[in-house]
Amino acid sequence: MQPLHNLTVPALAGDPRIRHGFFARRGGVSGGIYASLNCGFGSNDYAADVAENRRRVAHALDMADTSLVTVHQIHSPDVVTVTAPWQPAQAPRADAMVSDRPGIALGVLTADCAPVLFADPAAGVVGAAHAGWRGALDGVIAATVAAMAALGARRHRICAAIGPCIAQPSYEVGGGFPAPFLAADATNDRFFIAAARPDHWQFDLPGFVLSQLAQAGIADPTNLGEDTYPAPELYFSYRRATHNAEPDYGRNLSVIALAAT
Repeated sequence: MQPLHNLTVPALAGDPRIRHGFFARRGGVSGGIYASLNCGFGSNDYAADVAENRRRVAHALDMADTSLVTVHQIHSPDVVTVTAPWQPAQAPRADAMVSDRPGIALGVLTADCAPVLFADPAAGVVGAAHAGWRGALDGVIAATVAAMAALGARRHRICAAIGPCIAQPSYEVGGGFPAPFLAADATNDRFFIAAARPDHWQFDLPGFVLSQLAQAGIADPTNLGEDTYPAPELYFSYRRATHNAEPDYGRNLSVIALAAT
């Protein structure tokens, strides 16, 4: 069996109570276009395989099978404060979670969007956010930090990391871009460069998320700098699946938890 491929960052690994990982697609049981660690029940993969993949992720972090929760992601700024695990079918519609309860693992599903994990170990508060362009622009990062502060976290103590996501060289946009970003802040033009095609741009999603973290008061966020699009052996990518005319795509899972004492 292939081992799980789990990326971690020092800023989130300094306290033994905090467990985290940005998991790649290796080490699971799914087959075909979902091979192998597809963790998204929203895909058309076998539900039993997805459940086993999620169980393996939980165990890799020394967490119980039932500890892992994810939300029904809708590209919003909405945040849920988690006080107890739920069943996948009962997942609320939101794009971020925060918790101060030991034994709960907060999971973010992505396939090009940016997963962002947060922790204030001193306060015992963790958070996880799904930041696509729409959610990031609408304020999911600031909302997550505010929800953590409501649980007792201090902004200057919060550590945050952006996991594997689509990077600027792979992210061509057209249509209405960059208008909504410029309407929010004219200086957002720095996240767009001209693409090869006329009236198209390359958008720097992780750079924009970093700017939102800074605005929310996070002093030194980490960006792993992993591009999901050009690495099919490591990451699922919605855009790559679309360009390859594949019928569906798997989901990468990023998790942070406050371990039970």
